[in-house]
Amino acid sequence: MTDQDPGSADPRGRAGRARRAGRAGRADRARRVRPVVPVSRRVFLGALGVAGTWSVAPRTPPAAAAAPAAPAAYTLRSRGDWGADESLRYAADGTEVWPPEYHPVQTLTVHHTDDRSTDPDPAAVVRAIYRNDAVGKGYGDIGYHFLIDRDGRVYEGRWSGTDGTPAHDAAGRLVTGAHVLGYNTGNIGIALLGTLTTTPASAAARTALLQLLAELAGRHTLAPLGKVLYRNPVSGVSRAAPVIGAHRHWAATDCPGTLFADMPAIRAETAALIGG
Repeated sequence: MTDQDPGSADPRGRAGRARRAGRAGRADRARRVRPVVPVSRRVFLGALGVAGTWSVAPRTPPAAAAAPAAPAAYTLRSRGDWGADESLRYAADGTEVWPPEYHPVQTLTVHHTDDRSTDPDPAAVVRAIYRNDAVGKGYGDIGYHFLIDRDGRVYEGRWSGTDGTPAHDAAGRLVTGAHVLGYNTGNIGIALLGTLTTTPASAAARTALLQLLAELAGRHTLAPLGKVLYRNPVSGVSRAAPVIGAHRHWAATDCPGTLFADMPAIRAETAALIGG
């Protein structure tokens, strides 16, 4: 689940800078809305595909990419597909509440949304989470980078620009989200919809999670079975963590519910998908 503080370290302390950046970089809102991508997207893994193009891991040469692997597929729903109201990202005076910041990816974190919604339409649930994060919590947007419903559909989360690449800018850097208090910068947040405190993830959701983790790990040349000394480039805070971890690895929380005990298997299966 998302945190009660919107930023990587102390974003409220950066409010003045954020407002100035919003005013200086704000263009016509129509140009800010991401173009709708096809509902069904084929995701290719490996050095000759996404990984070779988007590798931005610190101290990793561009040529050092993940080993080739078989392609994986998942269905991606863009912000336009699930009906994101882009006006929620702006204050009444037209400034962007939280202008995007971009940094290299260091780690990936798994959540459950714990939204307790009974709405049968997952897109409506995503919209409700978005509104609550953007307006209710003051994050200016949805906190997660990706969300996954029980049928295995992946939803684009936080707005990251107009280049058509979810969660990243054109250079392959990650837009900072709001899902792990104090450790958001360079940390990809993936949330499974629903409350999984006692209920396991559906087979379809788990499969999509593995495919997404494999695609992202391959893209950023991350070792799924490895560990990382995470360093927040904004606050300077450091912490040892798994390359693929859960919210509970970062904070005293029950998130992501039953997925926490499944993390060793998830890491191993992700590594198998990308051949290491």
